[in-house]
Formats: sequence, C-alpha cells, structure tokens
Amino acid sequence: MTGRVRPRRVRLADTGPTVFTEMSERAARYGAINLGQGFPDTPGPAPVVESAIAALRAGHHQYPPVPGLPQLRRAVADHQRTWYGIDLDPAREVVVTTGASEALAAALLALTGPGDEVVVLEPYYDAYAACVALAGATLVPVRLDAPAFTLDPAALRRAVTPRTKVLLVNTPHNPTGSVLPPASLRQIAETAVAHDLLVISDEVYEHLVYEGPPHQPLATLPGMAERTLTIGSAGKTFSFTGWKVGWATGPRDLVEAVTAVKQYLSFASATPFQYAVADALRLPAAHFTGLLDSLRRRRDLLVDGLNDAGLLAHAPRGTYFVTADIRPLGERDGLEFCRSLPARCGVAAIPHQVFHTDPDAGRPYVRFTFCKQEAVLDEAVRRLSRLRHSRPASTLRTKGTNP
Repeated sequence: MTGRVRPRRVRLADTGPTVFTEMSERAARYGAINLGQGFPDTPGPAPVVESAIAALRAGHHQYPPVPGLPQLRRAVADHQRTWYGIDLDPAREVVVTTGASEALAAALLALTGPGDEVVVLEPYYDAYAACVALAGATLVPVRLDAPAFTLDPAALRRAVTPRTKVLLVNTPHNPTGSVLPPASLRQIAETAVAHDLLVISDEVYEHLVYEGPPHQPLATLPGMAERTLTIGSAGKTFSFTGWKVGWATGPRDLVEAVTAVKQYLSFASATPFQYAVADALRLPAAHFTGLLDSLRRRRDLLVDGLNDAGLLAHAPRGTYFVTADIRPLGERDGLEFCRSLPARCGVAAIPHQVFHTDPDAGRPYVRFTFCKQEAVLDEAVRRLSRLRHSRPASTLRTKGTNP
C-alpha cells in the first residue's frame, strides 16, 4: 500500500549550491583563472608543513579532546596575549573548531534561536545568513556605505530592537576589504554595552591589514571582554584554508556554549593539523610582516589591472579581496557580469549581490581575490584587459547563463 508523504519543512530548502561553487564550476568549464574563491595557491610556511608531517608520522591519528589539543589552545591564548594583550585561560576560554565556519555556526546555534535578531554588517559573508537561518533567528542587516564601505553609527543604533540578541561583526571585512576604524569600533562597543548585547567578532583576517592602525580586537574595548566571542582561523594567516582549523575565544560561559554545540557538529577537528597550527602560531613576527609585504604587492598589481581594464577599484586596507565597480564598463548587473566573465576573458569573480539580503543591493559591485601567485595575477590582468574591447554582458548570450 502506498501512503501519502506529508510535506516537510526543511530549513535552507530554497538554498542551492553557493555562488562560490557555481563560479568555480564556470572557471573550470572555461579554463578561467579563479579570482572568485578566496583560497591561496601558495604552499604556506614550510616548517608548518613539516610539523603536520611529523605529527602524522608520530601516529597522531585519533580524536583529540573536543575543545582541542591543550598545546593548540595554549598557543591561541599566547597569540592573543602577545599581539593584543588579551589574557585567556586556555583550558576554559579557548575552543578549537573545524575552521572559522564551524565556530560561527556553533556560536549562532548556541546563542540564538527563534525570536532572536542578529544584527550584521552588510555586505556579509554568505554563511552568516545561512547560520542565522539554521538557528531559527532573524538576520537584520546594517549596510556599509559604498564605495568606502563605512559604518553609519545611527543606522546601527536604529537596527537594534528589544529582540536583538547578537551583533555579528567582521573586520577586516569580507567581501569589501575595508577595515573598521577605531571610531567605528567604539560605536559598536557602545551600542553593545548600552543594550547588553552579545557580540560575535569574526577576525579571521586579523593579520591582513596593510595600512593605517593595526587590527584591534573588539574584545579589547571597554565593556566588551565579558560579552565578546572572537573567532580566528589558521587558514587565512598561514595559507592553509583546506586544513580547516579555527577557534573561538572569550568568556568561559560563551566558549562552553560553543563547545557544547560543536561536539555535535564535528565532535573534534583534525589532530595532526592541530599540532602543526600550534607551531604556526609561534612563528616569528617576520612571517606575518613578510606575508603582508607579499600580499600588498599582489593587491596593487590586481587593483592597477582592474582599473586599466576599465573597472573602478580602490586598494583595500585589509583581507585579500578587492571590490570593483563595473559601471564604468557600461555594466549594471554584477551577477550577470560574473556569469559571463569566464567565457569573455578567462577570469572568475564573485558578485556582491550574494552578500546582501536585498538582491538589488550591491548590484554594480564585484569581488576579486589577490591571494594568488604574482605570475597568475599577471596573466589574469592580461586577460581582464580584453574587457576594454568587449560588449557588456547584457548584450551577450553565454553558455549556461542560469545557475
């Protein structure tokens, strides 16, 4: 007997493959250089690779403790003290996660739920909206003002309601590459304290600030240490995005809440890589300055190339992303532009629309990454120069326009 299957309500049911997957597939289809997805093509520090190999050869193949290896938690705590003067108890105020993405998901699942609102700075990394939806909470965007992507403190205050539970902040900021100045950080802190809000501070690009004041964690501001959960990652700083080693630090109650959820997501994270990342966090300062100098050169190469190709791009202060305005090319729709780009000139990028709640917002902006070898960027710039002589995407019929 065949029974009827009742309709099921599935969270994220309307969410297909991410735009990163789509654009990476298009890059492969057309042999394009992928400047969309932010993964470096450099090998990372050789001593850290050797640390991972040594851990594998030593037989470290089994589950680590759920909160992470003690030596890695100590290294994270030491890192926060050395760079920012933050004192943490590595046994109670640090948890290791499977990348920053798990830290973010576990934090939102642990700290928010139906009826709660999460205020985020828009444009935002697309996982923010997905994780808020999984928690059953409501995402409330506060748009950063283009083209400098600055924060309007009045807009932030207006976004807070009695239902607001969490401010989710990201600086240095993906996708724009902007870095919130000290005045904006103070305004965020004052709003959080005034309304007794929790803050999740995504600081995975903390070591990628090229000019101006260095990175300042929100947790260092008055009234913030007791309410801020800070998320970090080895992937961006050491070019090991595939290792998926991240962490969350902060007050014991918040870290314990994240750990309680994390144990039912991944349980624990890759043991050999945890040994290696503990060593990576103790690399001399020359590693961090050398990485910055290298990325600054690559940033300038790509920014100059984008402007020469007819787009309008400004050098970002942080991250390894550049936002470009496509309107000088006669383009109006970033998604259409990015879908056509691999076929038109052999380069892939990401449209800003996917980083906004309102699909019309961010329409003329596109994100490129420069965390590639200089030779790769040189070739990408050469290919992008074809845009000066090509018709706008709206006039072209390209293969596979729909996702």
